[in-house]
Amino acid sequence: MALSVNVSVEAAQEYQVQEITYDGQEIYTQPLSMSENLTKLAHKIDFGKVDDDDSQDHLESTPNFCGEEQKELVTFQPSLWPWDSVRTKLRSALTEISVLVDVLNIAKEKRYMVLDPVSQDPPEVKNVAILVAKKKGLVSAAAIIQKGAERLRISQAEGKNRSLSDFHLELLNMRQKWRLRKQGSLILGDLSYRSVGSRFWQNGTYEVTKSEQPNTTVTSLSPGGPQVPRPSALKVTLPSELEGNSYIHVVIQKDTETIAAGDFTSPFISPIHSDSHWMNKLEGAQNVLFCKELFSQLAREAVQLQPSIPNLVVGNQITASLFPGVQLCFSLCHLTAQDKSKATILPAPLENKAVLEHSLYQLLREHHHQNIHLPTPHPVTGTLGVSKRRQIAGPEALDRHTLMESCKTNTWLEQIIEQTQHTILRLRTMYIIDTYASENKDPLIVAHWASLSSPTCSSVKINIMTHGYETIYRTPLVIHVERKTLKAVCRDGRVMNLSYEPQELTYLLMSQVSQHQVNAVQCLAKVMGWKVLSSSSHVGVGPVEPIGNASSVVMASSTGDRVIAIRCGPQTDIQVSVSSSPQEQDFYPSTLVRDRKWQNLSGSFREVALEKMEGKNFLNKMENLMACLTTC
Repeated sequence: MALSVNVSVEAAQEYQVQEITYDGQEIYTQPLSMSENLTKLAHKIDFGKVDDDDSQDHLESTPNFCGEEQKELVTFQPSLWPWDSVRTKLRSALTEISVLVDVLNIAKEKRYMVLDPVSQDPPEVKNVAILVAKKKGLVSAAAIIQKGAERLRISQAEGKNRSLSDFHLELLNMRQKWRLRKQGSLILGDLSYRSVGSRFWQNGTYEVTKSEQPNTTVTSLSPGGPQVPRPSALKVTLPSELEGNSYIHVVIQKDTETIAAGDFTSPFISPIHSDSHWMNKLEGAQNVLFCKELFSQLAREAVQLQPSIPNLVVGNQITASLFPGVQLCFSLCHLTAQDKSKATILPAPLENKAVLEHSLYQLLREHHHQNIHLPTPHPVTGTLGVSKRRQIAGPEALDRHTLMESCKTNTWLEQIIEQTQHTILRLRTMYIIDTYASENKDPLIVAHWASLSSPTCSSVKINIMTHGYETIYRTPLVIHVERKTLKAVCRDGRVMNLSYEPQELTYLLMSQVSQHQVNAVQCLAKVMGWKVLSSSSHVGVGPVEPIGNASSVVMASSTGDRVIAIRCGPQTDIQVSVSSSPQEQDFYPSTLVRDRKWQNLSGSFREVALEKMEGKNFLNKMENLMACLTTC
């Protein structure tokens, strides 16, 4: 019986195998497209075979004169490009047609070929002729430039004279700097700040007409500048409430004494009259509008706020309380032509604070900027002007308390009051530090104020050190001045919060000075070779200090036969006591004391009169005392 054999029958591949990889995978060639297939078929066509067959048949039908038969033609060799024969025939036909066109042109238009004559040697160049030609060229060019400059000078002079008297050119100049619109036969302008987001009730509309007067005096924009008479073709009519000059006077008062003052938009020397130039009149009117808008916003906020001490708004004056006895006053001053008594130079303030002027400018401009620059992205179905934090309240799942806190913003008046409170507290802190440093010469108190600070926070670093012993010990103290509180950071890292009362800062400096004296003596004792037996910054014995606690230190000499005790309090003077041993030079043993070593116990302490000792300061006196008590 024959065994069965498995035979694998595989269909023929439609595509040829292009490559076989190492893992046995076969890569086939891609099928040809229609254009590639047409090109392949075109390669197989012999375009010259038809012509050769025709010529051969013609030769066979025609007998040869020599009586010999035509030899068989050589086998056809195809060219590299299948369309080569067609291209050759087309090229030959084009050549024949081109020749025919040339012959027809020559026969019809009589165009012949012309040969240029052979160039001869150039003529001899003469330098004199070249110089004369260049001179003539320069003279003609200079005449053209001079003529053009003269025309420009004349046109500029005519334009300048025309711009001073032409109504339309001057109106064009006004439109470049101010907003104008035509309503019927009237030309109206707008001085308000609506373009920057202002919502003030005053519209600030003025009328522009043609001036009937031939000349108008132009007042200089800078105070004290000269007045130059110039003709003006425009006349500006302003509302009565926008005439004159306005400014806001800010004053910080303590009882009846003025601490600091500042003028927001300093007034001109004299009020603007009706015959002033339109530029000065418009600038003055816009200044009046700006001050009124700012003052009305501050007055509205002063009424709405409910502080512990109510704000007072009477007429054109706002009074807000900063500290007990310290007030901040805003006054809106408006000078007109009828106020002849106010047309003089205002007296200079005692001390002008830039924060009082810059804050008013900055707050109003920030408010206008926020009105026209809304946060992005803007929701399609949401109202405009919503803050970014409120927009993400839903996706972030904020609770009600967080959402209410995000909606709270400080008003202008609150921000100004906070900045002014910080300014007052900073001045008070500087005065207390300087006063205490001038009254206490030992130790020295050096204050370094930070140059970079915020409008509501600044810091000062105080170094307490003794003259001549700066490298031995110094006590640093950092004080952060905020709006109503002071935060002091001591050397050991303790943080103490103080109020705005000046006595608290004074007491802090006094306690730091007393601790500095005791700590400095300890460092000096180590240098002198003495031993510190005990030290305490809060002594529980002795008289009670009115302020804080006293500090003490007990030191012994290297041999142990001398002991110095020092006690220093914030308000009490420094007390120094000395104890020595042995008590007696001669030793007499008894039934109780038989050994001489018991005689080395310290005796009673005797107080040292520091005011009678020699030395520049306390540490110098202690150095002399320890040097005298040290025995070899």
